[in-house]
Amino acid sequence: MKFLKPHIYFILILLVSSCKKDDHKIEFTFLQLNDVYEIAPIQGGEFGGMARVETIHKNLLKENKNTLLFMAGDFLNPSLLGTLKVAGERVKGKQMVEVMNAMNFDLVAFGNHEFDVSKNDLQKRFNESNFPWISANVKLKTAEGSIPFYKEINKQREPLHETFIKELQDNDGTKIKIGFISVCIPSNPKEYVEYGNMFVKARASYAAIKDKVDIVFGLTHVKLTNDKRIAKLIPNIPLIMGGHEHTNSMNKVGNVLITKADANAKTVYIHKITFDKKTKNTIVNSELKEVNSTIQPDAKIAEIVGKWQTILNAKIKDIIESPDEIIFTANTPLDGRDTPIRSTQTNLGHLITQSMSFAFDDTVDCALVNGGSIRIDDQLEGAINAVDIFRVLPYGGSILKVKIKGRLLKRVLDYGHLAAGTGAYLQRFNANKVGEKWYIKNQKLQENNIYTVAFSDYLLKGFDIPFLSKENKEVISIAETNSTAISSDIRKAVIIFLKQKKERLK
Repeated sequence: MKFLKPHIYFILILLVSSCKKDDHKIEFTFLQLNDVYEIAPIQGGEFGGMARVETIHKNLLKENKNTLLFMAGDFLNPSLLGTLKVAGERVKGKQMVEVMNAMNFDLVAFGNHEFDVSKNDLQKRFNESNFPWISANVKLKTAEGSIPFYKEINKQREPLHETFIKELQDNDGTKIKIGFISVCIPSNPKEYVEYGNMFVKARASYAAIKDKVDIVFGLTHVKLTNDKRIAKLIPNIPLIMGGHEHTNSMNKVGNVLITKADANAKTVYIHKITFDKKTKNTIVNSELKEVNSTIQPDAKIAEIVGKWQTILNAKIKDIIESPDEIIFTANTPLDGRDTPIRSTQTNLGHLITQSMSFAFDDTVDCALVNGGSIRIDDQLEGAINAVDIFRVLPYGGSILKVKIKGRLLKRVLDYGHLAAGTGAYLQRFNANKVGEKWYIKNQKLQENNIYTVAFSDYLLKGFDIPFLSKENKEVISIAETNSTAISSDIRKAVIIFLKQKKERLK
């Protein structure tokens, strides 16, 4: 038998010892977005833009191959682009799925606005998407009962799952499995959707997955108060990436970190995570990164976004006769940014509600619209055209002339005031709070009086303000609106009002 010479043996020992060994620690990165409705930059091109997000994504992948990209719900609707028809069909989020496919999203959660689109349109978006969707508490209603939503590929149904598992491995051989759970807020009831209890389903899905993985994370689309409750129910989750609120936040409940980025990709969260397999210890370092014009857009995604913007510019003429016509000049910026429009009375909110009163020849006592209906997340300044108004109010909808009891009006106003920070906050005209008292047309609100109020039709559906609906006995009457009236579409009312206001200012 031949023996290795001492110097060769020594070299082999050095080679073996220099090879990296599994140190049982692994580092990985999450890039979190939520509530993204616009694929192009907003606020004059200063913030947002999915092509810029992709640049951040690719840079993170260069740093660490174990980088995952997430959307915490709300991306299919609403947007002005989504309302347009291309090849005879409404876009309804098709543009977003195409961009997200090209960006290689790793996982998305359902948001409540995914259910704004019809069952058929949602099915098309599922089928087109190359990324996985999860939610534990939303199911498809069928004649036979509730079943998981599914993708239909080559006539085969692939059910969407309640949970998601991903295996990661680093360069030294450390392997782990990470799991994800998700729930969606049941705030958008539709005939084809069944919502399970958020908290029951969150705990059940965690119990179902926890023994199959090394660590579990949350990807949710619920109110912050709901996320906090989930964190208390499942204290072993180190991070919940959330959506629904449109303003960035970071909260901690026990050892659970809860993060939400700003809507429309104005910011993203970058989570750099270290996990120790031996100790089961998880360290999460989170950074809120602003997505602004200093970030060079990714060429591939920019090309797709550009294609859709070209379609928008061409097709908008199908729904607005003169889209480029200047209808008003705002010398003071009109504030439609998400945070103020959902928290304080803004000049844009006042203008919209004043237009609602105008639609009824100012024969109403006050006018109210929920801040969540105003979606532009921007300030309008200088020359304003009709397209801008459609961006402000992509949902449209009629304005209702409603007679209600003063006591109910006070409850509605109080509810909207207390809902500051959410879409239920009310923008108002001729309704003002002084101290603890509400004043209607500068007169103290009288609970026994009957008031005539202009409401956006959405508010009378009881989604934002549960007790405000036509079934409430203190709703005395709702006047019918015909399709040719100014009040038939809130956008029409604003455009006509601004045109007339412009003429009066000449």
